[in-house]
Amino acid sequence: MKLNKEYWENRYQTDSAKWDIGHVSTPLKEYIDQLKNKDIKILIPGAGNAYELDYLIEKGFHNVFVIDFAQQPIDAILSRNKDLEKHIIQGDFFNHNETYDLIIEQTFFCALNPSLRENYVSKMHDLLSDKGKISGLLFNFPLTEAGPPFGGSYEEYVNLFSEKFTIKTLEPAYNSIKPRANTELFFTFEKK
Repeated sequence: MKLNKEYWENRYQTDSAKWDIGHVSTPLKEYIDQLKNKDIKILIPGAGNAYELDYLIEKGFHNVFVIDFAQQPIDAILSRNKDLEKHIIQGDFFNHNETYDLIIEQTFFCALNPSLRENYVSKMHDLLSDKGKISGLLFNFPLTEAGPPFGGSYEEYVNLFSEKFTIKTLEPAYNSIKPRANTELFFTFEKK
């Protein structure tokens, strides 16, 4: 299975992106609530319908950008945020070349083919400013070939990220939504 632009367009058109919960997830909402600096530059990669963007804007953050492959979620985001057109990028995350203070991870990592995980770590490192952070959720269930979403484990994430990032937080999410209870790790990794 090739997880390319056409694959994701089809997933949205057939409404089979089952991880779309229709709102910002509780762990990310609570993380955003504690952010003090409203001027930081934020990226949400593989944004899907980007409910995190809506919440960030509502909370006073205006330097927020999203990137996604598929047109349908881009159109949905733009329909809710017409004045943010320059902040909505349709394209390939791995070809994106800006710098951010914070990157928010919500189901993007788990949607990528696991063969791209090392590339993901390197690209995240490249996109972050000095001491920039990536924060969000990673799934904590066995990695199989069935997916997306693809799983992973605490040990895998430590091994994968620790060369380029300082692991600030990597722990079970205590506030996951019910369908994801006991399957998510909340994390914050700081660029070394």
